[in-house]
Amino acid sequence: MAQENDIVLIYFEDQPASFARIESIAPDAKKDWYHVKLLLLQIPLQTVTWILRDVYINGEEFTMGGNRIRLEKVVAPPEAEPDMENKESKEEQTEKEPKTGEGETTKDAKVVSLWNHDKKK
Repeated sequence: MAQENDIVLIYFEDQPASFARIESIAPDAKKDWYHVKLLLLQIPLQTVTWILRDVYINGEEFTMGGNRIRLEKVVAPPEAEPDMENKESKEEQTEKEPKTGEGETTKDAKVVSLWNHDKKK
């Protein structure tokens, strides 16, 4: 079941309509019904409280004013793995770095600025 602080996507007539954060879930006087306070993540921000059965909080479709509504908990996608080809090519570049002199690579070479030197006339 979705819980407090979860983000849900609200579907209206099978179309994604809005995101919301569940602010609170409090039991109703009727068994298996809850007061679900939602912060609608839109401009302007607003809160609504819907009285829903537990199965509706879990994603089962319900109707409100004759319109089909469904809540779907949003789960962040997994972080992408680093691209192995790019990682290997960077390692190869480091290994194949050109040498400048006795054991020194361009990475270790000192840079001398020519910008501040006086011009010969």
